Amino acid sequence: MIQMKSEIVRPKNGRMIGGVAAAIAHYFNIPVVFVRAIWILLLLPGGLPGLLPYLLLWAIIPSEKSVDQVTVI
Repeated sequence: MIQMKSEIVRPKNGRMIGGVAAAIAHYFNIPVVFVRAIWILLLLPGGLPGLLPYLLLWAIIPSEKSVDQVTVI
């Protein structure tokens, strides 16, 4: 059974372009290669079926905070 994490974030490490595939792979605990292969297959029939969702997810999924951005209370 797939174990999902509680929140989805684009990691700082392991990004190729925007980190969307890595974020989805980490969230669903699957290899990032599978997610990237799906994105490539969605880009083949003219780009729009893969490009538009990728750009939307890139804008929606927050980026992982680095050590410098973490606030200590």
